[in-house]
Amino acid sequence: MKTYNIDHNGFYGDFGGAFIPEMLYPNIIELKKNYKKFINEPQFQKEFEKLLKDYVGRPTPLYFAKRLSEKFNTKVYLKREDLCHTGAHKINNTIGQILLAKRLGKKRIIAETGAGQHGVATATVCALMGIKCIVYMGEVDIKRQAPNVARMKMLGAEVKPAKSGSKTLKDATNEAIRDWINNPIDTHYIIGSVVGPHPYPDMVAKFQSVIGVETKQQLKKTEGKEDPDYVIACVGGGSNAAGLFYPFLDNEKVKIICVEAAGKGVNSGESAATSVLGKEGIIHGSKTLLMQSDDGQITEPYSISAGLDYPGIGPMHANLYKSKRGEFISIDDKDAMRWGLILSQTEGIIPAIETSHAFAVLDKKKFDKNDIIVFNCSGRGDKDLETYIEYFKL
Repeated sequence: MKTYNIDHNGFYGDFGGAFIPEMLYPNIIELKKNYKKFINEPQFQKEFEKLLKDYVGRPTPLYFAKRLSEKFNTKVYLKREDLCHTGAHKINNTIGQILLAKRLGKKRIIAETGAGQHGVATATVCALMGIKCIVYMGEVDIKRQAPNVARMKMLGAEVKPAKSGSKTLKDATNEAIRDWINNPIDTHYIIGSVVGPHPYPDMVAKFQSVIGVETKQQLKKTEGKEDPDYVIACVGGGSNAAGLFYPFLDNEKVKIICVEAAGKGVNSGESAATSVLGKEGIIHGSKTLLMQSDDGQITEPYSISAGLDYPGIGPMHANLYKSKRGEFISIDDKDAMRWGLILSQTEGIIPAIETSHAFAVLDKKKFDKNDIIVFNCSGRGDKDLETYIEYFKL
Protein backbone atom coordinates (compact mmCIF):
# COMPACT_ATOMS: atom_id res chain seq x y z
CA MET A 1 0.00 0.00 0.00
CA LYS A 2 1.23 3.48 -0.86
CA THR A 3 2.15 5.52 2.21
CA TYR A 4 2.49 9.27 2.56
CA ASN A 5 4.30 8.86 5.85
CA ILE A 6 8.04 8.96 6.45
CA ASP A 7 10.26 6.03 5.40
CA HIS A 8 13.11 4.51 7.45
CA ASN A 9 15.63 6.83 5.76
CA GLY A 10 13.79 9.96 6.88
CA PHE A 11 12.16 10.75 3.52
CA TYR A 12 8.58 11.51 2.48
CA GLY A 13 8.75 10.38 -1.16
CA ASP A 14 11.57 12.51 -2.63
CA PHE A 15 11.67 14.97 0.25
CA GLY A 16 13.30 15.11 3.67
CA GLY A 17 16.59 13.58 4.77
CA ALA A 18 19.37 15.26 6.76
CA PHE A 19 21.60 17.45 4.59
CA ILE A 20 23.74 18.93 7.31
CA PRO A 21 27.26 20.26 7.91
CA GLU A 22 29.62 17.77 9.50
CA MET A 23 29.64 19.79 12.73
CA LEU A 24 25.94 19.05 13.26
CA TYR A 25 26.34 15.29 12.85
CA PRO A 26 26.80 14.42 16.55
CA ASN A 27 23.64 16.38 17.53
CA ILE A 28 21.47 14.84 14.83
CA ILE A 29 22.79 11.29 15.31
CA GLU A 30 22.09 11.53 19.07
CA LEU A 31 18.49 12.57 18.36
CA LYS A 32 17.98 10.00 15.62
CA LYS A 33 19.21 7.20 17.87
CA ASN A 34 17.06 8.18 20.83
CA TYR A 35 13.86 9.97 19.85
CA LYS A 36 11.70 6.92 19.02
CA LYS A 37 13.05 4.94 21.94
CA PHE A 38 12.18 7.71 24.44
CA ILE A 39 8.86 8.69 22.85
CA ASN A 40 7.61 5.10 22.97
CA GLU A 41 8.49 4.54 26.63
CA PRO A 42 5.31 4.12 28.71
CA GLN A 43 6.68 6.58 31.32
CA PHE A 44 7.30 9.24 28.64
CA GLN A 45 3.80 8.74 27.22
CA LYS A 46 2.29 9.00 30.69
CA GLU A 47 4.11 12.27 31.47
CA PHE A 48 3.36 13.70 28.02
CA GLU A 49 -0.36 12.89 28.21
CA LYS A 50 -0.66 14.21 31.75
CA LEU A 51 0.90 17.56 30.82
CA LEU A 52 -1.24 17.82 27.68
CA LYS A 53 -4.34 17.26 29.80
CA ASP A 54 -3.59 19.24 32.97
CA TYR A 55 -1.30 21.96 31.64
CA VAL A 56 -2.19 22.52 27.97
CA GLY A 57 -5.91 21.87 28.47
CA ARG A 58 -6.42 18.96 26.07
CA PRO A 59 -8.48 17.61 24.52
CA THR A 60 -9.32 20.87 22.71
CA PRO A 61 -12.96 21.12 21.57
CA LEU A 62 -14.09 20.15 18.09
CA TYR A 63 -16.62 22.90 17.60
CA PHE A 64 -19.49 22.75 15.10
CA ALA A 65 -19.64 26.22 13.55
CA LYS A 66 -23.39 26.53 13.12
CA ARG A 67 -23.60 29.94 11.46
CA LEU A 68 -20.70 29.30 9.07
CA SER A 69 -22.24 25.93 8.19
CA GLU A 70 -25.57 27.59 7.39
CA LYS A 71 -23.92 30.35 5.40
CA PHE A 72 -21.97 27.93 3.17
CA ASN A 73 -24.51 25.09 3.25
CA THR A 74 -22.06 22.46 4.49
CA LYS A 75 -20.83 21.08 7.84
CA VAL A 76 -17.97 23.15 9.23
CA TYR A 77 -16.05 22.03 12.31
CA LEU A 78 -13.24 23.93 14.03
CA LYS A 79 -10.52 22.11 15.94
CA ARG A 80 -9.94 24.68 18.64
CA GLU A 81 -6.15 24.73 19.04
CA ASP A 82 -6.48 28.44 19.79
CA LEU A 83 -7.73 27.36 23.23
CA CYS A 84 -4.45 25.63 24.13
CA HIS A 85 -2.37 27.21 26.89
CA THR A 86 -0.29 29.97 25.17
CA GLY A 87 -2.93 30.44 22.44
CA ALA A 88 -1.80 28.06 19.70
CA HIS A 89 -0.97 24.46 18.82
CA LYS A 90 2.79 25.03 19.21
CA ILE A 91 2.83 23.92 22.85
CA ASN A 92 1.95 20.29 21.92
CA ASN A 93 5.39 19.98 20.36
CA THR A 94 7.38 21.94 22.94
CA ILE A 95 6.00 19.78 25.78
CA GLY A 96 7.14 16.65 23.91
CA GLN A 97 10.57 18.06 23.09
CA ILE A 98 11.30 19.39 26.59
CA LEU A 99 10.60 15.93 28.01
CA LEU A 100 12.97 14.51 25.39
CA ALA A 101 15.65 17.14 26.17
CA LYS A 102 15.49 16.24 29.87
CA ARG A 103 16.02 12.57 29.07
CA LEU A 104 19.01 13.54 26.91
CA GLY A 105 20.46 15.45 29.88
CA LYS A 106 20.36 18.89 28.19
CA LYS A 107 20.66 22.03 30.34
CA ARG A 108 20.00 24.74 27.76
CA ILE A 109 17.26 25.13 25.16
CA ILE A 110 17.34 27.20 21.97
CA ALA A 111 14.50 27.89 19.55
CA GLU A 112 13.63 30.01 16.53
CA THR A 113 10.34 31.84 16.18
CA GLY A 114 8.47 33.83 13.52
CA ALA A 115 5.10 34.93 14.87
CA GLY A 116 6.42 34.40 18.37
CA GLN A 117 3.96 31.58 19.17
CA HIS A 118 6.63 28.89 19.14
CA GLY A 119 8.97 31.16 21.10
CA VAL A 120 6.31 31.65 23.76
CA ALA A 121 5.54 27.92 23.84
CA THR A 122 9.26 27.12 24.24
CA ALA A 123 9.78 29.76 26.94
CA THR A 124 6.71 28.37 28.71
CA VAL A 125 7.96 24.78 28.93
CA CYS A 126 11.46 25.97 29.92
CA ALA A 127 9.91 27.94 32.80
CA LEU A 128 7.88 24.85 33.71
CA MET A 129 11.01 22.68 33.85
CA GLY A 130 13.48 25.29 35.12
CA ILE A 131 15.73 25.12 32.05
CA LYS A 132 17.59 28.07 30.47
CA CYS A 133 15.95 29.34 27.26
CA ILE A 134 17.27 31.41 24.33
CA VAL A 135 14.90 32.33 21.49
CA TYR A 136 16.12 33.67 18.14
CA MET A 137 13.70 35.98 16.37
CA GLY A 138 14.03 38.18 13.27
CA GLU A 139 14.37 41.89 14.02
CA VAL A 140 11.35 42.63 11.78
CA ASP A 141 9.22 40.06 13.64
CA ILE A 142 10.29 41.45 17.01
CA LYS A 143 8.71 44.76 15.98
CA ARG A 144 5.47 43.33 14.60
CA GLN A 145 4.92 40.76 17.35
CA ALA A 146 5.75 42.90 20.39
CA PRO A 147 3.21 41.25 22.77
CA ASN A 148 4.79 37.83 22.23
CA VAL A 149 8.29 39.23 22.78
CA ALA A 150 7.09 40.63 26.12
CA ARG A 151 5.57 37.25 27.01
CA MET A 152 8.83 35.43 26.31
CA LYS A 153 10.77 37.87 28.47
CA MET A 154 8.22 37.56 31.29
CA LEU A 155 8.68 33.79 31.12
CA GLY A 156 12.41 34.25 31.64
CA ALA A 157 13.66 33.66 28.08
CA GLU A 158 16.40 35.65 26.42
CA VAL A 159 15.22 36.93 23.02
CA LYS A 160 18.08 37.40 20.54
CA PRO A 161 17.41 39.39 17.34
CA ALA A 162 18.44 37.99 13.95
CA LYS A 163 19.77 41.00 12.05
CA SER A 164 20.76 39.46 8.72
CA GLY A 165 18.82 38.89 5.47
CA SER A 166 15.10 39.64 5.67
CA LYS A 167 15.36 39.62 9.48
CA THR A 168 12.47 37.13 9.71
CA LEU A 169 11.96 33.42 10.44
CA LYS A 170 14.51 32.00 7.97
CA ASP A 171 17.25 34.21 9.46
CA ALA A 172 16.26 33.36 13.03
CA THR A 173 16.57 29.68 12.09
CA ASN A 174 20.06 30.26 10.67
CA GLU A 175 21.13 31.89 13.95
CA ALA A 176 19.69 29.04 16.02
CA ILE A 177 21.53 26.42 13.91
CA ARG A 178 24.76 28.40 14.35
CA ASP A 179 24.28 28.41 18.10
CA TRP A 180 23.61 24.66 18.15
CA ILE A 181 26.80 23.91 16.20
CA ASN A 182 28.75 25.87 18.83
CA ASN A 183 27.03 24.25 21.82
CA PRO A 184 26.41 20.60 20.93
CA ILE A 185 26.88 19.03 24.36
CA ASP A 186 24.52 20.87 26.71
CA THR A 187 21.99 22.34 24.24
CA HIS A 188 18.82 20.97 22.64
CA TYR A 189 17.31 22.84 19.71
CA ILE A 190 13.50 22.80 19.81
CA ILE A 191 12.46 23.33 16.18
CA GLY A 192 8.91 24.65 16.01
CA SER A 193 7.72 23.20 12.73
CA VAL A 194 7.88 20.07 10.59
CA VAL A 195 11.07 21.37 8.95
CA GLY A 196 14.79 20.87 9.40
CA PRO A 197 16.89 17.70 9.14
CA HIS A 198 15.47 14.25 9.94
CA PRO A 199 14.31 13.33 12.61
CA TYR A 200 12.74 16.77 13.26
CA PRO A 201 9.87 16.70 10.70
CA ASP A 202 8.78 13.26 11.94
CA MET A 203 9.27 14.07 15.62
CA VAL A 204 7.30 17.34 15.47
CA ALA A 205 4.52 15.68 13.42
CA LYS A 206 4.27 12.88 16.01
CA PHE A 207 3.96 15.36 18.90
CA GLN A 208 1.35 17.37 16.98
CA SER A 209 -0.60 14.30 15.82
CA VAL A 210 -2.70 14.54 18.99
CA ILE A 211 -4.75 17.13 17.02
CA GLY A 212 -5.84 14.63 14.36
CA VAL A 213 -6.21 11.73 16.79
CA GLU A 214 -8.59 13.75 18.99
CA THR A 215 -10.49 14.92 15.90
CA LYS A 216 -11.24 11.30 14.95
CA GLN A 217 -12.49 10.47 18.45
CA GLN A 218 -14.62 13.62 18.63
CA LEU A 219 -16.18 13.12 15.18
CA LYS A 220 -17.12 9.58 16.17
CA LYS A 221 -19.22 11.07 18.99
CA THR A 222 -20.82 13.92 17.00
CA GLU A 223 -21.17 12.41 13.51
CA GLY A 224 -21.04 8.69 14.25
CA LYS A 225 -17.95 8.27 12.06
CA GLU A 226 -14.26 8.98 12.54
CA ASP A 227 -13.36 10.37 9.14
CA PRO A 228 -14.27 13.81 7.82
CA ASP A 229 -14.49 14.52 4.08
CA TYR A 230 -11.92 17.32 4.23
CA VAL A 231 -9.16 18.43 6.59
CA ILE A 232 -7.95 21.98 6.00
CA ALA A 233 -5.08 23.94 7.56
CA CYS A 234 -2.75 26.82 6.80
CA VAL A 235 0.85 25.91 5.93
CA GLY A 236 3.98 27.94 6.65
CA GLY A 237 6.43 25.28 7.72
CA GLY A 238 3.36 23.17 8.38
CA SER A 239 3.21 21.83 11.95
CA ASN A 240 -0.46 22.59 12.63
CA ALA A 241 -1.37 21.02 9.28
CA ALA A 242 0.82 17.96 9.91
CA GLY A 243 -0.83 17.49 13.31
CA LEU A 244 -4.34 17.50 11.85
CA PHE A 245 -3.47 15.47 8.73
CA TYR A 246 -1.30 12.84 10.48
CA PRO A 247 -3.89 10.08 11.12
CA PHE A 248 -5.54 10.67 7.72
CA LEU A 249 -2.44 10.67 5.49
CA ASP A 250 -2.95 7.17 4.08
CA ASN A 251 -6.75 7.31 4.01
CA GLU A 252 -7.40 8.77 0.57
CA LYS A 253 -11.12 9.10 1.22
CA VAL A 254 -10.22 12.07 3.43
CA LYS A 255 -9.23 14.98 1.22
CA ILE A 256 -6.37 17.21 2.36
CA ILE A 257 -6.23 20.95 1.65
CA CYS A 258 -3.09 22.98 2.43
CA VAL A 259 -3.52 26.75 2.45
CA GLU A 260 -0.52 28.93 1.72
CA ALA A 261 0.03 32.66 2.02
CA ALA A 262 -0.06 34.41 -1.36
CA GLY A 263 0.97 37.69 0.29
CA LYS A 264 0.26 40.55 -2.11
CA GLY A 265 -0.49 38.06 -4.89
CA VAL A 266 1.27 34.91 -6.08
CA ASN A 267 3.10 36.72 -8.89
CA SER A 268 3.56 40.06 -7.14
CA GLY A 269 7.12 39.32 -6.01
CA GLU A 270 5.84 39.55 -2.43
CA SER A 271 4.44 36.12 -1.60
CA ALA A 272 5.05 32.96 0.39
CA ALA A 273 3.14 30.52 -1.88
CA THR A 274 5.90 27.90 -1.94
CA SER A 275 4.01 25.22 -3.88
CA VAL A 276 3.46 27.61 -6.81
CA LEU A 277 6.75 29.51 -6.69
CA GLY A 278 9.08 26.87 -5.23
CA LYS A 279 11.49 24.42 -6.79
CA GLU A 280 13.18 21.41 -5.24
CA GLY A 281 16.15 22.37 -3.10
CA ILE A 282 17.65 22.18 0.36
CA ILE A 283 16.85 24.53 3.23
CA HIS A 284 17.78 24.13 6.88
CA GLY A 285 19.03 20.58 6.38
CA SER A 286 16.08 19.15 4.50
CA LYS A 287 15.24 18.56 0.83
CA THR A 288 11.93 20.18 0.04
CA LEU A 289 10.19 22.72 -2.17
CA LEU A 290 11.51 26.21 -1.62
CA MET A 291 11.42 29.64 -3.19
CA GLN A 292 14.72 30.32 -4.90
CA SER A 293 16.23 32.34 -7.73
CA ASP A 294 17.50 30.74 -10.96
CA ASP A 295 20.96 30.39 -9.44
CA GLY A 296 19.62 28.72 -6.29
CA GLN A 297 19.64 31.68 -3.89
CA ILE A 298 16.73 31.52 -1.45
CA THR A 299 14.31 34.35 -2.20
CA GLU A 300 12.61 36.45 0.47
CA PRO A 301 9.08 35.35 1.29
CA TYR A 302 6.39 37.81 2.31
CA SER A 303 3.08 37.46 4.15
CA ILE A 304 1.09 39.77 6.38
CA SER A 305 1.20 36.92 8.93
CA ALA A 306 4.58 36.41 10.56
CA GLY A 307 4.01 32.68 10.94
CA LEU A 308 3.60 31.95 7.22
CA ASP A 309 6.43 33.90 5.61
CA TYR A 310 8.80 30.95 5.35
CA PRO A 311 10.43 30.29 1.94
CA GLY A 312 9.98 26.50 2.13
CA ILE A 313 7.45 23.97 3.38
CA GLY A 314 7.99 20.85 5.46
CA PRO A 315 8.98 17.72 3.45
CA MET A 316 5.69 16.00 4.37
CA HIS A 317 3.78 18.80 2.62
CA ALA A 318 6.18 18.94 -0.34
CA ASN A 319 5.38 15.26 -0.87
CA LEU A 320 1.63 15.86 -0.50
CA TYR A 321 1.96 18.48 -3.25
CA LYS A 322 4.12 16.45 -5.65
CA SER A 323 2.07 13.26 -5.20
CA LYS A 324 -1.17 15.29 -5.57
CA ARG A 325 -2.43 13.77 -2.30
CA GLY A 326 -2.97 17.30 -1.04
CA GLU A 327 -4.67 20.21 -2.80
CA PHE A 328 -2.84 23.50 -2.40
CA ILE A 329 -4.67 26.84 -2.37
CA SER A 330 -3.01 30.25 -2.05
CA ILE A 331 -4.78 33.05 -0.18
CA ASP A 332 -3.65 36.68 -0.36
CA ASP A 333 -3.37 39.16 2.53
CA LYS A 334 -6.63 40.86 1.64
CA ASP A 335 -8.74 37.69 1.79
CA ALA A 336 -6.99 36.45 4.93
CA MET A 337 -7.66 39.73 6.77
CA ARG A 338 -11.27 39.78 5.58
CA TRP A 339 -11.72 36.25 6.94
CA GLY A 340 -10.26 37.26 10.29
CA LEU A 341 -13.20 39.64 10.54
CA ILE A 342 -15.77 37.19 9.13
CA LEU A 343 -14.87 34.46 11.65
CA SER A 344 -14.88 36.99 14.50
CA GLN A 345 -18.33 38.28 13.59
CA THR A 346 -19.90 34.96 12.55
CA GLU A 347 -18.66 32.67 15.33
CA GLY A 348 -17.24 35.03 17.96
CA ILE A 349 -13.72 33.63 17.50
CA ILE A 350 -10.87 36.04 16.66
CA PRO A 351 -8.30 33.92 14.81
CA ALA A 352 -4.59 34.43 14.33
CA ILE A 353 -3.95 35.83 10.84
CA GLU A 354 -2.17 32.59 9.90
CA THR A 355 -5.36 30.68 10.73
CA SER A 356 -7.56 33.16 8.83
CA HIS A 357 -5.89 32.05 5.60
CA ALA A 358 -7.38 28.57 5.98
CA PHE A 359 -10.98 29.77 6.36
CA ALA A 360 -10.77 31.78 3.12
CA VAL A 361 -10.99 28.42 1.29
CA LEU A 362 -14.76 28.59 1.89
CA ASP A 363 -14.88 31.35 -0.73
CA LYS A 364 -12.68 29.49 -3.20
CA LYS A 365 -14.19 26.02 -3.20
CA LYS A 366 -17.71 24.64 -3.30
CA PHE A 367 -18.50 21.93 -0.76
CA ASP A 368 -21.48 19.57 -0.70
CA LYS A 369 -24.25 19.87 1.85
CA ASN A 370 -23.26 16.68 3.68
CA ASP A 371 -19.50 17.22 3.55
CA ILE A 372 -17.82 17.24 6.95
CA ILE A 373 -15.03 19.79 6.88
CA VAL A 374 -12.55 20.15 9.72
CA PHE A 375 -10.51 23.35 9.89
CA ASN A 376 -7.58 23.56 12.23
CA CYS A 377 -8.19 26.76 14.19
CA SER A 378 -4.49 26.82 14.98
CA GLY A 379 -4.07 30.05 16.93
CA ARG A 380 -5.92 32.96 18.49
CA GLY A 381 -5.70 36.53 17.28
CA ASP A 382 -4.47 38.31 20.41
CA LYS A 383 -0.93 38.50 19.02
CA ASP A 384 -2.23 40.11 15.81
CA LEU A 385 -4.41 42.83 17.30
CA GLU A 386 -1.90 45.50 16.29
CA THR A 387 -2.11 44.34 12.64
CA TYR A 388 -5.91 44.09 12.78
CA ILE A 389 -6.17 47.58 14.36
CA GLU A 390 -3.95 49.10 11.69
CA TYR A 391 -5.57 47.25 8.77
CA PHE A 392 -9.20 47.86 9.68
CA LYS A 393 -8.60 51.24 11.40
CA LEU A 394 -10.35 49.89 14.52
